[in-house]
Amino acid sequence: MTTPNGGRPAQSLQFERSQVDEVVKKRFFYGPAFDIYNAVAGLYDYGPAGCALQANIVDLWRKHFIINDSMLEVDTTILTPAEVLKTSGHVDKFADFMCKDRATGEIFRADHLVEEVLESRIKGHLEAIGAKSDVVEEESDDKKKRKKKVKSIKAVKLEPEVLKEYEEVLAKIDNYDGDELGGLITKYDIRNPGGTGGVLDPPQAFNLMFDTQIGPTGQAKAYLRPETAQGQFLNFSKLLEFNNQKMPFASASIGKSFRNEISPKSGLLRVREFLMAEVEYFVDPDRKSHERFDEVRDVKLRFLSKGTQLGGQTSLTEKTIGEAVSSGMVDNETLGYYLARIYLFLEKIGIDPQRLRFRQHMDNEMAHYACDCWDAEIETTYGWIECVGCADRSAYDLTVHARKTGHPLIVREMLESPVVETRWITTVNKKVFGMQLKRDAKPVEAYLANLSDAQKSQAASKGKLVLKTAEIPDVSADLITSTPSLELPADLVSFAQKEVTVHTREYTPNVIEPSFGLGRILYALIEHSFWTRPEAVERGVLSFLPAVAPTKVLLVPLSNNPELMARVPALSRKLRELEVSNKVDDSGAAIGRRYARNDEMGTPYGLTIDFVTVQDGSLTLRERDSTQQVRASESEILATIDALVRGRTTWPQVLAKFGEFTSQADTAATTQA
Repeated sequence: MTTPNGGRPAQSLQFERSQVDEVVKKRFFYGPAFDIYNAVAGLYDYGPAGCALQANIVDLWRKHFIINDSMLEVDTTILTPAEVLKTSGHVDKFADFMCKDRATGEIFRADHLVEEVLESRIKGHLEAIGAKSDVVEEESDDKKKRKKKVKSIKAVKLEPEVLKEYEEVLAKIDNYDGDELGGLITKYDIRNPGGTGGVLDPPQAFNLMFDTQIGPTGQAKAYLRPETAQGQFLNFSKLLEFNNQKMPFASASIGKSFRNEISPKSGLLRVREFLMAEVEYFVDPDRKSHERFDEVRDVKLRFLSKGTQLGGQTSLTEKTIGEAVSSGMVDNETLGYYLARIYLFLEKIGIDPQRLRFRQHMDNEMAHYACDCWDAEIETTYGWIECVGCADRSAYDLTVHARKTGHPLIVREMLESPVVETRWITTVNKKVFGMQLKRDAKPVEAYLANLSDAQKSQAASKGKLVLKTAEIPDVSADLITSTPSLELPADLVSFAQKEVTVHTREYTPNVIEPSFGLGRILYALIEHSFWTRPEAVERGVLSFLPAVAPTKVLLVPLSNNPELMARVPALSRKLRELEVSNKVDDSGAAIGRRYARNDEMGTPYGLTIDFVTVQDGSLTLRERDSTQQVRASESEILATIDALVRGRTTWPQVLAKFGEFTSQADTAATTQA
């Protein structure tokens, strides 16, 4: 990545992850929570710089998506009744596969274990033949769990067919289910990699949700939400009404979600509590075009399709989103529109486009609710990391919640002219029905109203309908116990096809969902912004764009001279009035050292107050990446800062306007930095 200012030499982009970690720790962007209690894996606290960076990313996200696309923002509860997540499928299907060392009791996430061991064997092969390895090792957050990593890489040459097989498995690692992962563990004799070599039990599903209870009795079971989406789906009818019954429309939500990860690791990339930003775009299933698609049609993306992955390859295809949609690789314009908008947002905050790809989910890794899904993956020192998912959830969520609750989550549209349709009509013998089912008659009848045409057709052909009472909302516990399987003969409930004149069209919307993991994006942005100056490799620089930088301007009085210090409060106040965040560094350190400290914080601009300022009121403005400076009057400098921060001008334009300012003192300060 190169910054818009072009201040970084190409060789400065080579760095070790430990250098980034040191800056993150030293400048308290974030750190392990409860660390004086030996910390808890997967939980992090954000410091002042991290909070400001995250807030700026969120602010840009809100402007880029909610404001630009006129979305309806909601804030829904974290505590979610178990019944909601049972209906959505999360209780049964929101799981990863784990395996256990029979002797030590250690737990491993199965897909990560297979990936780690095969990558270590490939690395050993490359060492054996004297080739350079590009395999990325991961580190655990929990020091006690570091023994789980592959302890040593054995330099063993692999046979060509074995190497190819390993590479094909790694290309498809996200497509394996539990049984298949178990087969790989057995086939490749994968054991505890921590040095014990212990035999592992077959992978078992582990649900990733944190459970709790609501109220003092403990009987109202609940979960901490694993996503913000369900709250948006359950408010669909209210949002549709708020939008004056107009379709399509999008809702959005920003908030914390929770997942009880089997083995949290890699810093912010795999945590148990994290900030999400999610969009739910409700669209007519028969009209998935997007009215603003032409705005993004020519945006070029780099794609990794599922066909390429299933072929054991990871090569990327670059094409415009218009070409991807017209060729059928991306299913529809709405999905394509949001893929392009995701790309533009990530580019806007400073992610390197050359280290960004869109990978299509393979069938086995697809979420239970999705019919198609693409991940925006960002390359870091940890490898390619999923940071945004963009799924076509079809009508799954609205359908299952409507079926469970009896509340129709549908859209009704008046037709321009009536049409005649053949429909399945349900006829209930209400007198007998009520006598037989008594208080359960009403909930059973409501359930019948939501049967699919396929269910009605099947019941008509068999002459009866059989229902599992446990699946019917609001029926009594007595009915479930006494009649687990409720048989309704044709003389009680019948189904027949009839021609009806229809004046309105009813449909359940499909949902396109971009889902952002903001913590992962924040970490990737830190890595993509990090570099070191060739003359001072021990000190890092974070080249954040002004829009996301935690602090925009550093105020630096040349010394603690009272005449210089007296000017600082007024200057800081004027910057605050411009809504430009600023920080004063009036420590006794050399000016170059003070600038270097704030280069590590990503502060893009510095204002020097010196004795010339006292004489004529002029100020020196320094740009972080190039360390170049200009000098002008206070009013001109403040107006320039305001324009730079808001993207109305660039540093090259500023240089062209004022000319570069140099002096003996400035040269010394740059050398010290």
